[in-house]
Amino acid sequence: MSGSSFVHLHTHTEYSLLDGASRITALFERAAAEGMPALAMTDHGAMFGALNFYEAGVAAGVKPILGVEAYVAPGSRFDRQPGEDAEKYRHLTLLARNETGYRNLLKLVSDASIDGFYHRPRIDKELLAERAEGLIGLSGCLAGEIARFAVAGQDQRTADAAATYRDIFEPGAFFLEVQDHGIPEQRLLNAKLIELAKQLQLPLVATNDIHYTHQVDAKPHDVLLCIQQQKVQTDTQRLKFDTEEFYL
Repeated sequence: MSGSSFVHLHTHTEYSLLDGASRITALFERAAAEGMPALAMTDHGAMFGALNFYEAGVAAGVKPILGVEAYVAPGSRFDRQPGEDAEKYRHLTLLARNETGYRNLLKLVSDASIDGFYHRPRIDKELLAERAEGLIGLSGCLAGEIARFAVAGQDQRTADAAATYRDIFEPGAFFLEVQDHGIPEQRLLNAKLIELAKQLQLPLVATNDIHYTHQVDAKPHDVLLCIQQQKVQTDTQRLKFDTEEFYL
């Protein structure tokens, strides 16, 4: 046991279908072995694994944190047009801090599927503002709104988006999310997020975008991505992770 106090807050389990290769029991076994006090579940757009995740965490003696990696529509969740920059959605990490937050998460993911489904189950900022009580928001990965604007060099839009999310959540409950999987764009983004955190007086949090439990699982995870896209591994035009750093 390493006695690590680090807590993973951005985790895709087997319930992120054809994208997450981490079995819930294996995740908690690894977290417990590493001495990690807690672990979050943030599957794509849904919370089907919440009960299993909670029970496995309690059994392993590791605090389970329930969350979701939400898909946020660029405009209204009712719009069925691609929106600006032809983007249909952007990622945002949401975590429940208490029972109120958990109930709001359930409402958000339900409405995302019922009202907002367009390629993915989507929420929008209006719905998020209605259901922000008890939630912690993290700015997300490279597919997040703030990250998209920052990497594109649109500094004012980056700051505006961060300020909007800051105002949606309860005071102190929105964090700029920094990650480092050895991807050059992330290094560029992190430097900008650190400056933005100073500018807007926002807190930073470090996460690792977990898609598999052990580094050796990167290859079977790549097979999952191929099945998802109906492509073969030799196809150079398919979605592929650039590094093997997406593990716990």
